[in-house]
Amino acid sequence: MKKILVTGCGGPAGVNFIRSLRYSGENMFIAGIDTNKYHLEFPDVDKRYLSTVGNKDPSYIEKLNEIISRDGIELVHPQPDTEVRFISENREKLDAKTFLPSKDAIRICQNKFESSRVWEKAGIPVAKAIMINSEDDLQEAVDRFGYPFWLRATSGAGGRGSTIVKNMETGIAWLRYWRARGKDWQFIAEDYLPGQNIAFQSVWKDGEIITSQARERIEYIYPYLAPSGITGTPSVAKTIVDEEANDIAAKCIKAVDRKATGVFCVDMKRDEDGKPCPTEINIGRFFTTSFFFTKAGVNMPYIYVKLAYGEETPDVEKYNAVGNDVYWIRHMDSGPVLLKEGEWRSIKI
Repeated sequence: MKKILVTGCGGPAGVNFIRSLRYSGENMFIAGIDTNKYHLEFPDVDKRYLSTVGNKDPSYIEKLNEIISRDGIELVHPQPDTEVRFISENREKLDAKTFLPSKDAIRICQNKFESSRVWEKAGIPVAKAIMINSEDDLQEAVDRFGYPFWLRATSGAGGRGSTIVKNMETGIAWLRYWRARGKDWQFIAEDYLPGQNIAFQSVWKDGEIITSQARERIEYIYPYLAPSGITGTPSVAKTIVDEEANDIAAKCIKAVDRKATGVFCVDMKRDEDGKPCPTEINIGRFFTTSFFFTKAGVNMPYIYVKLAYGEETPDVEKYNAVGNDVYWIRHMDSGPVLLKEGEWRSIKI
């Protein structure tokens, strides 16, 4: 029996990762650890561990090793970005294996400005970006990009610290707002990309892609609650077959890690000319909606686990594994709906 520990398991992404493993039908022992005792009630785990401050605790590795020893854990999967970075940097200290990309790749991908520089150097089309160290730098962003431009934190998920800047007053107020809240985030300004919002989820081993699927984000959950209209996870998404997007995503991944291993989820937006441009790679962990593809027939979390154990994986396509025009519709307390184009049950009047 496989024995797995999932850190940060209580969030939607962790819940869906675990749900995918259960959906595989293989009997596994899964333990989960999180800092939120309420959210720990969500995932379908065999044991739930509460860590009061998570990876901010100097003894966190020691606590993880205690769980590993107690439950015979063989594989540790970190789900949130902060956990991915911490586990990556301390992987040699763990008494269980991980299946993570290289440390350097994780460092690069968790810095949006640095990853943008790597892609630009590799000749990949990317939104131009500059660092924003002070309010004075906003004028340089206007001079280079004009209005509107995109302003966001260099690290973090869920559109953290992001907004569209259409005038100088907005940009200044945005920086002051976060500083007033005590956030010492580093910000970047980027050329605004107006086109299709694409998400490419993939699993790799030793520089070879094992399987992948691109999808389009159509609507976000509660978009009106964020100035940018982006709240981190879509309420409506559909699969797309787009060879250009597939090619650019793969090139982005190989640019940061020639021997890519583990999970690489690439966000892209189309520019004014319709070209897919990468905006970030969510590295070492799955998108929140990983159960979408599982339900559609391609269980990437299970494939990832089997690769980590050195086992043969199901026969799946390297690209477009799910196919085209499969929709995943979800919302708070509504439960997800999976359907294909043409299966709508509504009647237009």
